[in-house]
Amino acid sequence: MTLGLPASSQDSTATDTVAFDAQALMDSIGRSYVDSVERSFNWQRGTVPLGNGVATLNIPEGFKFLDEEQTRRVLVDLWGNPSANGCLGMIFPESDGVLMDGGYAFVVQYDEIGYVKDDDADDIDYDDLLKNMQEEEVEENKQRVEQGFEPAYTLGWASPPFYDKENKVLHWAKEIKFGDDAESNTLNYNVRVLGRKGVLVLNAVAGMAELELVKKHVPDMLNVVKFNDGYRYDQFDSNVDEVAAWTIGGLVAGKVLAKAGILALLLKNIKLVILAIGAGGAAIWRFISGRKKQDGGDLPAPPPQA
Repeated sequence: MTLGLPASSQDSTATDTVAFDAQALMDSIGRSYVDSVERSFNWQRGTVPLGNGVATLNIPEGFKFLDEEQTRRVLVDLWGNPSANGCLGMIFPESDGVLMDGGYAFVVQYDEIGYVKDDDADDIDYDDLLKNMQEEEVEENKQRVEQGFEPAYTLGWASPPFYDKENKVLHWAKEIKFGDDAESNTLNYNVRVLGRKGVLVLNAVAGMAELELVKKHVPDMLNVVKFNDGYRYDQFDSNVDEVAAWTIGGLVAGKVLAKAGILALLLKNIKLVILAIGAGGAAIWRFISGRKKQDGGDLPAPPPQA
């Protein structure tokens, strides 16, 4: 919209106009908001000790880390999730921001479930395991719906499970559908690093469009975790340490972190962020979507204007 405003002049027959572009103004507001949010975070790089004292992360070049408190702000305040309990931090690609639609991040957690035996690693039939997981989802989804969450369906392996026995690192990816929305299938990429007293979890959730991008960078994540002295897998003492109830197959089947809503917790819902902003939401959505478009991604539909 362009408005014409008369300007003072000695010649009353002459009229100048001042052009006012409402869309440009709203886009500017959106850009300012996103920039201010991104600048408010204090990123860490290199060697980062986790707050619980269990392990140290060696953040690889090309990535950056947010601590526990800032992670809570991202997951709850900005992405609209109900909780961030148990999350120790997040690892982002260096080029991504917290409001970048279409990106991904690894959420860092630790489950002190005990020492996970890996004796079964070579004997697991992961196709049979997948079928069992899908059968068990029927009852699990009843519980999810009762607790206010959408049902979650595992459609298949996006990347089959692989266990590196030497380095004690397990990783795999599932394609998951929430509810009846077939247009937004979710990539759930899991990395588990085994320790003496529990498992360090790196969990990346993104759209299926990001599968190849995430897979490309998974090797960077496999050597990120270094358990501190006293917590290393090879320091297990059968006389004093607890053995976990689950083995490698149990980790893949989701018996760890299977608390209600854990998958919903890690979903990045950028639309909720924009809708919560109010009148300026459409402009901010255009700005964020424009950033994604420059990267060659498909744009989701913008939220309705207030």
